[in-house]
Amino acid sequence: MSASIDVPASVAAPRLRPARADDLAAVEQLLTASQLPLDGVREALPTFIVAEADAGIVGVAGLEICCDNALLRSVAVDDAWRSQGLGRALVTRTIAEAEARGINALYLLTTTADRYFPTFGFQAISRDAVPEDIRATAEFREACPASATVMCRECGTRV
Repeated sequence: MSASIDVPASVAAPRLRPARADDLAAVEQLLTASQLPLDGVREALPTFIVAEADAGIVGVAGLEICCDNALLRSVAVDDAWRSQGLGRALVTRTIAEAEARGINALYLLTTTADRYFPTFGFQAISRDAVPEDIRATAEFREACPASATVMCRECGTRV
């Protein structure tokens, strides 16, 4: 990750907020450090959630809206903030945002977190089961390898 620091116990938890245009460079840096694709990030940034601490952006989760569905993408947490529930808070907030927007289902692609996302109600599905609006995204078409696990969560589902 980017210049990680040890987080003192006295430091307040990061604040979650919608991403702003001036967050783009920090979000891209965090995603690059986490080896996540940048394809489509600039365009989808207005629907991203960031975690902001005194040191700047320390976490991000993206929602890329595609008609009635959305892609959950770009979930990353700075090394210094991992294992403190920040990733869970970001994903939970992003799911809530999707549901508030009336999204039918959330989809995601992962090469490393296929055991993490079922705790939020996501289930592995075949690539053929993904609707065309999601398959048309840059992340699905080009950025993630064909070997990535595809997962889906119906919105309104309680975990």
